[in-house]
Amino acid sequence: MGAMRVPPEMFRFTSGERAELYVAILHAFGEANERLETTLGVDDVRTRLRSVGWLDSLDDKDLIEALGSLRDWKLLDVTQNHAENYRTADEYERRNLQYSLTRRGEAALAGVVHAMSVLASTGALQTAVLDAIADRLGELAAHLGDPAVPDRRIFSTLVELEGHLEALRGNTKQFNGALQRLLRAEGADQETFREVKAATVAYLQEFTTNLEQRAHAIANRIERVEDHGVALLHHRALIGAELPPTAGDDPGVAWMELRRTRWEGLRAWFSPVDGSVPRVQQLFVVARRAIIALLQVLDRITESRRRSTSAAADFRELARWFAAAPSEEDLHLLWSTAFGLGSARHAHLAHPDPELVSSSARWTDAPPVEVSALLRSSGRTERFSRTGRVRDVTAVKATRVERARAERAALKVAWDRLDTGGGIRLSQFELLDHDVLERLLDLLGRALATAPDRHGAHRAGTGDGRVEILLKPPAAHRVQAVIRTPRGVFTSPDYDVEIRTAGGRPARRSPGAAEGTAAG
Repeated sequence: MGAMRVPPEMFRFTSGERAELYVAILHAFGEANERLETTLGVDDVRTRLRSVGWLDSLDDKDLIEALGSLRDWKLLDVTQNHAENYRTADEYERRNLQYSLTRRGEAALAGVVHAMSVLASTGALQTAVLDAIADRLGELAAHLGDPAVPDRRIFSTLVELEGHLEALRGNTKQFNGALQRLLRAEGADQETFREVKAATVAYLQEFTTNLEQRAHAIANRIERVEDHGVALLHHRALIGAELPPTAGDDPGVAWMELRRTRWEGLRAWFSPVDGSVPRVQQLFVVARRAIIALLQVLDRITESRRRSTSAAADFRELARWFAAAPSEEDLHLLWSTAFGLGSARHAHLAHPDPELVSSSARWTDAPPVEVSALLRSSGRTERFSRTGRVRDVTAVKATRVERARAERAALKVAWDRLDTGGGIRLSQFELLDHDVLERLLDLLGRALATAPDRHGAHRAGTGDGRVEILLKPPAAHRVQAVIRTPRGVFTSPDYDVEIRTAGGRPARRSPGAAEGTAAG
């Protein structure tokens, strides 16, 4: 954190009553530096102040005091001009002292300029930056493969690559920050957010199109550059940088460290060394979250601006519609639409024997009829039909029985194959079917999961108790056991194993017999 500690007086000029004057003076020195004028006198500073937009009146006393304050804060350096010829004492007082920016002053001015540019700029997700990064990486790979390419060309290409990467990082952060501030903004109307949502969704869709292919191309070109050697790249770029000599430490050490740091940042974005998710993949996450968040904000605005209603207000509005209806037919249509009242749906039902009841009989005189309970909920009556046939599952049961019989037979064969009848070495199995090997691995896993006894042996069994295994540690001089299967080769320490099944072989199997069985 020591490298991030800012000198306490570095940005003091940005506050106080004379903050605007201090900032204007530093801008005047910055403009002079762009014109390769490193020192300014009092009259030169006054001239430069007018060029940067300072139009207020300023006497010599206030200007000299401001220059003195900046000197006290170590932002300006003061020297005497001994090469000038002075004709009067007043001319000597005005032209003798020469002011210039210190390194701290240059850093402070750069910080203010950068801060103001960040405030005025907006972030963006630009596919052109990704294409530029891929192009610069391709050029570096080609340059490193050609010894005739000048080192200065490699240096300039590397600087362009780092500039594009910094632009990508900065624009992505600013875009995400601006988007979050937009989502937190209050007072925005629904129409504004609808337009912003549509524009943002289209913008993000355009950016994420072929983003995966671009990221994959950049990762491949990073690998091509690293095939030639990143150390060689930085060494040739250092030669091409033509750093000036200094009296102190070698500037090349810090320059190389900065290059390595920025290369690691490039890898973190597109091809991390540790195999983690590249940061460019997070751009997909940013796009999805932005779309979802905009939709949620729009929904909240819609819900908050929706006025609550009541039955009384609905009836008053309906009364106004009745009053404005142009004809009686419209009144009936409005009535049926608003209340949904109509003829009874059961009026069409007839008596089971229609001849016993006259069609002209009144409802009060006619006997009742059965009304279906479904008529109210679905508008339909029950329809009774023939009961469906019960499916014949005889074939299904036979198939399942046959499958279970086959599984039991295969399991018996596997246990018989693994039954050692006594202690043998694991390597004596030599050749097994894949299914038998799976049973063996299950037994070994059960044994190794148990705590060993005082002799170091592990004992376990299957859940039904039909198979038991005794596993003893291998001798130190033994090589690994190798068991071959049709699907591959299994290797492990050459344990001493004894596997017994219920009703298995009572006699101990000799090593020769076991090997012969395994070979067969």
